[in-house]
Amino acid sequence: MRKKLISMLLAASLLVTFTTACSPSASTPGGKESAPETSAQGDPGQDKLISFTDSAGRTVEVPANITRIAASGTMAQIVLFPLAADQFVGLAGKWDPSAQEYLDQQYANLPILGQFYGKGDLNLEEIAKADPQIIIDIGDTKPSIAEDMDGIMNQVGIPTVHIGATTETMPETYRTLGKLLNKEAEAEVLAQYCEEVFKKTEDIMAKVGEDGKANLLYCLGENGLNVLAKGSYHAEILDQISNNAAVINDVSSKGNGNPVDMEQIILWDPDVIVFAPDSIYSTVSGEKSWQEVKAIKNGKYYEVPLGPYNWMGSPPSVNRYIGMIWLTQLLYPEQAQYDLYKETARYYKLFYHSDLTEEQYKALVENSVFK
Repeated sequence: MRKKLISMLLAASLLVTFTTACSPSASTPGGKESAPETSAQGDPGQDKLISFTDSAGRTVEVPANITRIAASGTMAQIVLFPLAADQFVGLAGKWDPSAQEYLDQQYANLPILGQFYGKGDLNLEEIAKADPQIIIDIGDTKPSIAEDMDGIMNQVGIPTVHIGATTETMPETYRTLGKLLNKEAEAEVLAQYCEEVFKKTEDIMAKVGEDGKANLLYCLGENGLNVLAKGSYHAEILDQISNNAAVINDVSSKGNGNPVDMEQIILWDPDVIVFAPDSIYSTVSGEKSWQEVKAIKNGKYYEVPLGPYNWMGSPPSVNRYIGMIWLTQLLYPEQAQYDLYKETARYYKLFYHSDLTEEQYKALVENSVFK
């Protein structure tokens, strides 16, 4: 993937010339993340630069006052949106059509810049037009991440940084972003929310205990015959909250999971199934083969809410916090005891700047709570 990405960028770079106000540099000292430090660089009139050490151990010179941001992909975009939506110069990809219900139209009209990973459709020409001061990558710190970030930065001439993020470490991700973007107070609110929800989920599961976990399967794909396997990055929340029935030897790291057949699903015979949006939730009750599965026979199957993102992933980012609340309330109502509308409205206000109505909430969870 990395070779393909860099080859694409090298070819594209022949078509467009980038002019930048400063020439970023990076090294890989192998250190941990640190708060930005001021360095006296730049000619009079240029933005003051500071040194920022990212999660890959790279020290990158970035503007002290960042007002124009490009996200590297959808995961970075969803993390950055609650903190810096008004500083976006473009989008990594188009919003899901459901986004118009919740997001201000101004965010839908931004140019599409493409992604580093995933589709690998980064558009250098659009980035040049958008003229960001920085490109921010957020997510899994892969072994190749330093090389990837240096490769992108050297091609586009724009400071590019990586900030690691998992569900458990998201609070520190926000605190690091707060320092980078001079938004420490706003970032702290988001960090504390993430800590609160994660801790509450741990407390709920401690009450449930290992023996009390629901046997659950997450199905996705056009025919519902892909699963998020136990131990995969995308099944992180499933594994925390349930006994993930999808035990597979060759675990896929991709968002579309592992393909399986109907015979395997019947053998697993989960108590509960959650279907990804755009899968077969609406037609599965009429499928004869699915009637052999306990969860379908007993009506214990649900559809993950969508709007503007899937609550359980795609991308596996901060959207999974509302997913944790939803799934614990669904599976363990006596232990969770959430007011799900209140919690959903709170999340949408914090992360999407949206005032969620009760009618919108009911539409969101129509196939996810109400049966």
